[in-house]
Amino acid sequence: MPTPPESTKNSLRLRLFDHARARWPQLRDVDARFRGSFAYVDATLPDGTVLPLMRLRYGGSARSWGFAIHLAS
Repeated sequence: MPTPPESTKNSLRLRLFDHARARWPQLRDVDARFRGSFAYVDATLPDGTVLPLMRLRYGGSARSWGFAIHLAS
C-alpha cells in the first residue's frame, strides 16, 4: 500500500481544516493522524472533547482517498 508523501499530508490537513471552518465554525480543531496509508480524522469541540470522525485510505494521489466513517460501537 502506498503511503502519502509529507506534502499530501499537509495538503489534506489544510483542506479538512478549511472545510470544517466553513461548515462547522463551532469546532475548535480538526486534525488528521497518519499511520501507513491511513489518515484518522478527529474533531475537537470547544470543551476539549475529541470526536473520531473517519478514516481515509490514501489511493496513490492527493485526490484519491477511500472513506470509512467512524462507528461509535
